[in-house]
Amino acid sequence: MRGVTAIGILLYALYPLLIFAGLHFLDPRTLGGLVLFMLLLRYRQDAVSLFAGLSRLLWAALALPVALGLSVVATNNETLLLLYPASISVSLLFLFGSTLLQPPTMVERIARLDGARPSPALERYTRRITEVWCLFFIVNGALAVYTALHASRETWAFYNGFIAYLLMGCLFAGERLARRRALPGG
Repeated sequence: MRGVTAIGILLYALYPLLIFAGLHFLDPRTLGGLVLFMLLLRYRQDAVSLFAGLSRLLWAALALPVALGLSVVATNNETLLLLYPASISVSLLFLFGSTLLQPPTMVERIARLDGARPSPALERYTRRITEVWCLFFIVNGALAVYTALHASRETWAFYNGFIAYLLMGCLFAGERLARRRALPGG
């Protein structure tokens, strides 16, 4: 089972590069079906526990990538396929943003998984970082839309398959390092 999950995660991470390569050999409808299959692999085991207790708005936000995949299958539209990374940014924006309204924030939840102890300082710090992530998802989503609508396939693949992941990784790693310095035991 872990092998199937690892394959799903790998396919998800390589999505833009696979789409770029796939568009040379397959139609958007086939690639859209593969996207839906990737989502099933990625979330099949964790779906119930991961999504339990979510509001209807969050369900709608998380359903956006699935709806987009179904739309690609139905319409065979390449542009909809290229908008998939933007739909992920929108979903994550809603997910992180909702926790600003109903704490604990998403970054605080992640920090607690890392062993951070709840405190007012942790709450203030993680709230600010959750706001930074929300800003990141807005900018990243806008760039993903721009590359899907106005850039070449190569530029789309380079931004969404390399630059966006690099920026996310730097933000995630930088936040963890900064948290350890700002909040001993955090």
